[in-house]
Amino acid sequence: MSTDAQVLIIGGGAMGVSLLYHLAKLGWSDLVLTEKNDLTHGSTWHAAGLCTHFAHNPTIQEMRATSVRLYRDILPQETGQDCGFHRSGAMRVTRNPDRMDEFAHVAGLSRFTGYELRLLGPDEIAELHPLARTEGLLGGIYEPDDGHVDPTLATHAMAQVARERGATILRRNPVTAIRREGGGWLVETAKGAIRARHIVNAAGTWGWEVGHMMGLNIPSVPVLHQYLVTDTLPEVAERIAAGLPELPIIRDPEESWYVRQERDGLILGPYEKDAEAWSIDGCPPDFGADLMPPDLDRVEDIIAAAMARIPALETGGVKSVVNGPITFTPDANPLIGPAHGLPGAWLLTGSSMGVMEGGGAGWFLAHWMTHGAPPMDALAVDSRRFGAWADRDYRVAKAVECFGLQFGVHYPFEERPAARGKRLTPLHSRMLERGAVMGAAHGWERPNWFSDAPGAEAVPSFRRSNWFDAVARECRGVTEGVGVADMSVFSKFEISGAGTAAFLATLGSNTPPRAGRVGLIHVLTPAGGVQAEFTVARLAEDRAWLTSAAAAEEMDEDLLRARAEGHDVTVEAMTEDYGVLAVMGPRARDLLATVTEANLGAGFPWMSIREIEVAGIPVRALRLSYVGELGWELHARAADMPALFDAVWAAGQPLGLVPFGAYAMNAMRIEKGYPAWGSDLTTERTPEESGLGFLVKTDGRDFVGREALLARMASADRWEMVLLEVATEGTDPFYSHPVLHEGRAVGIVTSGAWGHRTGRPLTLASLRERGLREGLKVAILGRECPATVLDRPPFDPENTRLKS
Repeated sequence: MSTDAQVLIIGGGAMGVSLLYHLAKLGWSDLVLTEKNDLTHGSTWHAAGLCTHFAHNPTIQEMRATSVRLYRDILPQETGQDCGFHRSGAMRVTRNPDRMDEFAHVAGLSRFTGYELRLLGPDEIAELHPLARTEGLLGGIYEPDDGHVDPTLATHAMAQVARERGATILRRNPVTAIRREGGGWLVETAKGAIRARHIVNAAGTWGWEVGHMMGLNIPSVPVLHQYLVTDTLPEVAERIAAGLPELPIIRDPEESWYVRQERDGLILGPYEKDAEAWSIDGCPPDFGADLMPPDLDRVEDIIAAAMARIPALETGGVKSVVNGPITFTPDANPLIGPAHGLPGAWLLTGSSMGVMEGGGAGWFLAHWMTHGAPPMDALAVDSRRFGAWADRDYRVAKAVECFGLQFGVHYPFEERPAARGKRLTPLHSRMLERGAVMGAAHGWERPNWFSDAPGAEAVPSFRRSNWFDAVARECRGVTEGVGVADMSVFSKFEISGAGTAAFLATLGSNTPPRAGRVGLIHVLTPAGGVQAEFTVARLAEDRAWLTSAAAAEEMDEDLLRARAEGHDVTVEAMTEDYGVLAVMGPRARDLLATVTEANLGAGFPWMSIREIEVAGIPVRALRLSYVGELGWELHARAADMPALFDAVWAAGQPLGLVPFGAYAMNAMRIEKGYPAWGSDLTTERTPEESGLGFLVKTDGRDFVGREALLARMASADRWEMVLLEVATEGTDPFYSHPVLHEGRAVGIVTSGAWGHRTGRPLTLASLRERGLREGLKVAILGRECPATVLDRPPFDPENTRLKS
């Protein structure tokens, strides 16, 4: 057999079949799906089939909600057959005050996204779930539209629709080899070769093996999860006989279990803290939808806790125990999107939630493949959010950690301890010597804040955290004197060649800077959203130095290489070759003047670049500042960074030089109203909608997304970004708070912090109704706080300090 396909999907679980279904409905032809076993191999054993709207991220929530709509409404209408969806509702209960804050935060986000989640007291918990005891509980959160679905029925319904639209499904046809050939892909299978323009790794449990054939390191690990199904329970059977509704799914995150009704019994699923990774380097060749032997001793304590909460579990025997693998990525989110460095290759794998996310995940990637951009911000799921540094030890340690924290409290700015130290900047040890409390940024260790106390650790909270005073000191030191920050985690690229000017001219929505100057260029999606933000320093007519966010490293490299096609340029990835030292504050010029002979005055204006020597070290010095103070970024070879830092540090001691970290930088940039890529700047909104219309130059230019951008700029219903001062009490704003007007959610906070220089709690927020200036409130942990729109940044609105 030899087959040609426009798209070949490898894997027949809910995610792969969902992609097949959605591509077929979007009009794609020559679609082929090949499956090692039978459809739903990844879901057959995982018959719990849980579906939920609960999520901390709007994109994840929308994918899950899309799955629910698909299984509950759309597929039954299209096929005339029930998918086995039970709208039972679901709740999470807790005795932990921090968890109640988490519930309040997620409920607030859901006011913006439009999905009903409401907080519960103990009496309401008892009313909704009469079999649950409420002793010790503070409350919970209820999701009325949640439920569970039969994974086999749902997956076969999607397959039926796809086949009716011309798609081909090859069962029991494992892939044996994959290679690039003739500008496309050649995939060897048990039944013959398949040539395809696009291939999609949707292999789930086998995702790592298929990725290995593709030449990729897929950072996912199968982890064993087991659940037990009870015999008939009298309490459940009596409810059925009385015609009462199905019990809602109930989860106790502190005790790490879920329970749902299964006919006249219950399913109990525990998540142990010390998970068991399985077949890390590839599944056994003959593995299908097999089950492992029960191992209830591992979860005995969790089962006992569940029985104490739901005594009915003790009244029936165990009908069966299911033990099988589910895949976990390092952050427990699926891998969706382009495969780094491989044209025409995509990932749709690594979901620990299976059918819960499957229907929506297929929709998400189908939109991306069809329109050239995802339907929503993809950062939380983009398959390139992990790089080559996410090696075997990393993926195993993080998968085990994620499984154990499946029900952990998800704090804002949370830093988890497993598999740290994968990438160290050249200044790492020097930062630690000065009290740095580190955070992880794309595998890098980066100072979040600095403490005077040896061994200090962050104590996460939804309210004011223990780093508040330290960050205040850092901000004060920068604004009153001079501060230094290790910013080496930036992604870095050099563009060179005769076509540099033409390449930069068509890269994004702003015109490129001339030689010796620095500018910001936003690269757009075809729909006009912000795909990337580059600081572009023009070294010469034929050379440019680009930096971007650490988390965007692989995404931006793919983007630059794709946009460079047809231009006479070379794109070099230089992230690990260079470090960056930021020197910021009103005394920055005084400090640097003692270690360089370069002209730092009129000959070095704001937003310019000079190649100079600092302490005898060649440096690319950029005069710019993300914190709103006079400052320079010093970019130097990684090997030179320790000596550069030592010279700057010594020169700064008479001036009171202080180190500052990412938290201080975040607070100071919000005081200036500067948006950040990945939070305030996303593919969902244009630069103009994100407050950067002054950087949009369209006249006489051609760039991707231009027409969509112009259309959006002319639309009356476009979004608007505003800077808000929020009247909070004891709780500093962070992100994903709904903005309310007359009780309606009209926007969302994209980032926030306490402004230490101005003494104000501030947020950047995107409003979907333009022009609102009065009567706004921001709901933070359930409390509606009055908010004032600031027409100008509260710190140095004239940029006097910045340009001094």
